[in-house]
This record gives sequence, C-alpha cells and structure tokens, in this order.
Amino acid sequence: VQLQASGGGLVQAGGSLRLSCAASDRTLSPYSMGWFRQGPGKEREFVVAITRNGDSIYYADSMKGRFTISRDNARNTVYLQMNSLQSEDTAIYYCAAQVYFGGGYDYWGQGTLVTVSS
Repeated sequence: VQLQASGGGLVQAGGSLRLSCAASDRTLSPYSMGWFRQGPGKEREFVVAITRNGDSIYYADSMKGRFTISRDNARNTVYLQMNSLQSEDTAIYYCAAQVYFGGGYDYWGQGTLVTVSS
C-alpha cells in the first residue's frame, strides 16, 4: 500500500489543520489506520488509530480532545483534524496502515510536516 500524507504546513499557535492520508494503489478499507508523529529531536509517537470500519478509535492520552481521526472509505482517505495547535505539536506526521488491529503497522506514508509558530 502506497500511502500519501498531505495537508501539513505552517500554522499559528491556536490554529487548526486537517491532514489527509490517501492510498494511490489500492483501497484502504481492509486496513486499520493510524497517525504517528515525530517532533524535532524526539522519538516517533503514536497519535491515534481507527479500525477498518471506523467503529473504534484509540487516542494517545495527550491527544484527546484536540485531535480527531476519521475515515471516508468511499474516498479512500483518512483524516486527522487538529485543533488548538501548540508549538509542541510541531512534527512530521505519518499515516500508517495495519492488516490486524492491535498488531504492528505494515505500511507507512512519507510524512507531512506541521510547524506551529508561537
């Protein structure tokens, strides 16, 4: 699966962005999807995951309330809505797909950079 993340950019603190993750070569509907991020000088961290049909969503505790994941299988796209962005949210955001929910992620996108200015 070739994943393409997009929607990153420069935003002021308190602003919002919506990231998208699309697959160009096959449908995403069989896969659970997740978003991860890696800030400057930091380890990659889990943000949120959504099951294949969207009936279950799991957030990292620190992301609850500001970030929202959704998916539109008809459009073959997964979204990450990010609100009230802060400078610590500055990171490269990656989307990933997994065949079996709760296991490892099998496919990764190239990442999209989000920069939050204070």
